[in-house]
Amino acid sequence: MARTPLGLRDATLADLATIDEIHVQSRRVAYRGQVSDHYLDVTMPAASIEDWRRKLPALLDGAGRVLVAESDGEPIAFVAAFAPDERGSVYINNLHARPDRKGLGAGSALLAATAQWARDVGASALHLKVLQTNTPAIGFYESLGWRCVDRVDDTWAGEAIVALVYAIDLT
Repeated sequence: MARTPLGLRDATLADLATIDEIHVQSRRVAYRGQVSDHYLDVTMPAASIEDWRRKLPALLDGAGRVLVAESDGEPIAFVAAFAPDERGSVYINNLHARPDRKGLGAGSALLAATAQWARDVGASALHLKVLQTNTPAIGFYESLGWRCVDRVDDTWAGEAIVALVYAIDLT
């Protein structure tokens, strides 16, 4: 069976529920066993939609960029990035794919398109945070040339986590 080509497009406010759904599904699968089931099944889903209702309009109004990857006209993944910070680095706030659609190249395509957008707006780097225990994601980023530049002790809904900061130079 031939692979369907991916399409990338800018998100709109009409994508809010779909972005939230992909975000929740992806986190539930990717982070199971890394954070509590209560966080994944109760706390995070309840907070996610409100977070997107606040964040998506701001991103679409110039605070950053959100792209959606589609296959056969169906949204399968998205990336949300904030405009360059004072150091000229774009923060990748979210990169998620539907769990049953991983491996189609959406993540790589979304990161490449975000890197081009970042260059176009004058950024010199991209950075993101990834759970220290999320070895599949770490392997993915490292395979694309990203490198760990910092470690941050943090919390998610009162739960202690360790996040690694990964970055890639765009110059």
